[in-house]
Amino acid sequence: MEKRTIPVTRQGSSPSTQEQGRPWEHAARPAVDIFETEDNLTLVADLPGADKDQLDINLDQGILTLKAKVANPEQGHALSREFTPSHYFRQFHLPDQIAVDRVSAEFRNGVLTLVMPKTEAAKPRRIEIHH
Repeated sequence: MEKRTIPVTRQGSSPSTQEQGRPWEHAARPAVDIFETEDNLTLVADLPGADKDQLDINLDQGILTLKAKVANPEQGHALSREFTPSHYFRQFHLPDQIAVDRVSAEFRNGVLTLVMPKTEAAKPRRIEIHH
């Protein structure tokens, strides 16, 4: 069976990936893995320090936007500080073959998992030959 691939535009390769708004000017770009099966695209993003209530996921006109605000935890007076919490921001241009009304998200232990089902037209199928 022929393997099909749905291209996903990554940050920096499309005008739509430009940051919008000053609060996200210095946001970190989270590490993301994207997996494809016959039925879905699955995006896994590492967002350490982010809170579910401060996570914003939007899909508008084929652009998936991930934003997360990270609060600086109050743990006392810092004697040494090497970790600087920062907000996260990332955008992706999704292919038209995503069933946007069926996209689901789960956020656990700082890891966001988005499951984006493909439309029926985008799924591979075998065509039977009639005699």
